[in-house]
Amino acid sequence: MSVEVKQEPALDTDQETRILLLCHENPEGINDALIQEHMPQFDVQQRVTAINRLLSTGRIDLLKSSSGKLIYKLKDSSAADPVKGGDQQEKVVYQIIKDAGNKGIWIRDIRFKSNLLLTQVNKILKNLESKKLIKAVKSVAASKKKVYMLYNLEPDRTVTGGAWYSDQDFESEFVEVLNQQCYKFLVQKAELSKRTKEDPIAQRNGSFASSQDVWKFISELGISKVQLSVEDIETILDTLIYDGKCEQTIVAAAGDGGQTKLYRAVNSLINSTGLMRMPCGSCPVIQNCHVGGAVSPTTCVYFKDWLQLQ
Repeated sequence: MSVEVKQEPALDTDQETRILLLCHENPEGINDALIQEHMPQFDVQQRVTAINRLLSTGRIDLLKSSSGKLIYKLKDSSAADPVKGGDQQEKVVYQIIKDAGNKGIWIRDIRFKSNLLLTQVNKILKNLESKKLIKAVKSVAASKKKVYMLYNLEPDRTVTGGAWYSDQDFESEFVEVLNQQCYKFLVQKAELSKRTKEDPIAQRNGSFASSQDVWKFISELGISKVQLSVEDIETILDTLIYDGKCEQTIVAAAGDGGQTKLYRAVNSLINSTGLMRMPCGSCPVIQNCHVGGAVSPTTCVYFKDWLQLQ
């Protein structure tokens, strides 16, 4: 009595190897069209069988590209699967959120990229949150909307608002204090330079301070509860430039070939006109302002603050 041993067709095995090699050559992912282009000798059924076997054995992943097309990527064997035990839909949603980085992604965009129903997406998101794989973060751009990102990521400053926001509220008083202290430092720098016996050009050059110097001064004052960066201080210094209180110049940095921003306090040559000192002078929606309208002088909070009315 002879015993027959069922062997896997060599054709399918050969195609699996070719698909793996194609994934290795294209780490950003491959689609069905690329597989067909490189393997025209295989029919549709053979390609589907080979891809399904690679997916079931965990050698490739099925993902969705930014354009909405399905792609196959070589599975990273060095990294543990964070969604272990989850179904394919859960893995797709997790990958979409992972690709969004620390800027996060709205649930509407997750639905669009995954082609899943809202009830399915909500269920998957709750499951991933319970596993502490992702987290929901409120965005300052839209207070009623949440963005999702990986649990261990620090949200981007465009999401949290950076140092100028606390619980989605703009810290106007904190910004005003920083504005005053930065200007005070530049004024002191200019006064010290004037006291020297040097020529006017040297006095002018000595009145400049780098953003790094201003940042160090603010840090030593200890007026901020959050860690400020040099970029944060440059944002404050930019407001001083817009107010006409200081000017900026850029010089070549020594050694590294980069650039250094320098600032110095200046006195305005002429006083601003009365119109520009009132809210209407710089209002971006003044063309829509009229009595009884959505924008009206009788309900304008900025106008009341300017007139110090309660």
